[in-house]
Amino acid sequence: MEIVLPIRLEEGFILNEEEAYRLGHERMEGYAFADPYPHAVLDNFLPLEMADTLLAHFPAEQKANDKVYEKGYGGTHKRQISPYDCDAYMRAAFAFFNSAQFVRFIEGITNIEGLIPDPYFAGGGLHETSSGGLLGIHADFQVNEGLQLFRRVNVLIYLNKDWQEAYGGKLELWDKAMTQKVVEVAPVFNRCVIFNTDADSFHGHPDPLTTPAHITRKSIALYYYKAQPIQNQTGESRHTLYVARPHDDDKTKADVEKLRKKRDKRAKKQQVGDSLSLFRRIKAWFK
Repeated sequence: MEIVLPIRLEEGFILNEEEAYRLGHERMEGYAFADPYPHAVLDNFLPLEMADTLLAHFPAEQKANDKVYEKGYGGTHKRQISPYDCDAYMRAAFAFFNSAQFVRFIEGITNIEGLIPDPYFAGGGLHETSSGGLLGIHADFQVNEGLQLFRRVNVLIYLNKDWQEAYGGKLELWDKAMTQKVVEVAPVFNRCVIFNTDADSFHGHPDPLTTPAHITRKSIALYYYKAQPIQNQTGESRHTLYVARPHDDDKTKADVEKLRKKRDKRAKKQQVGDSLSLFRRIKAWFK
């Protein structure tokens, strides 16, 4: 059984960045051209030992900062758990999900560079829905107001062993016009779903769960963001500024001067790039 992410567990969670990106990039074409919008469904996502341990450490008892949703179609019988309320293993696992190693895999498969994880796990973390619960079809919030970042990617990892067809709870992906359901994904153990969070990426599990009272639908929810380009119309440098001390020798002062010139050159190059980017956007507006 091939594991998607060959994470080494002997000293925490270790994944080579370059390998992570390569593994994602190998799946990028299938992701990009998936219907109804870019997404991937990946089974055997984590090493089995890791997935088993995550499930074993999923908190059964109520935590201090739990959020419980009873909003009808907007979410019913749904519990959201902060990773920071969990034990050391779960906190370490979520730190890994926010690490450069894991994010590089997401960048590789989505072809979106510069993704930023959310250290606050706003809306994310651990999700648990009990019998009768549901989450209506929706497109996710676009902006993290606290971080002032644009949401670009969702990652869902399911932790449901022996999930039965009769339980329902399938993730539904709908077309952009909301005329038909295109994909159904059963929330089975160690399955990961990754998808772009555009304004019309409609998804949810809108039919009430029919699980026995002691069985819940468990998942890890991770959201990744991207900043808007910061323009530099003034041409002022945004790179590291080195300065010499009054008593430094001539060689040090000469080295500092070289660094200053290099800094100024980079600033001019950045300004030209920003101007071209602005010109292209203005041109596109008038097409």
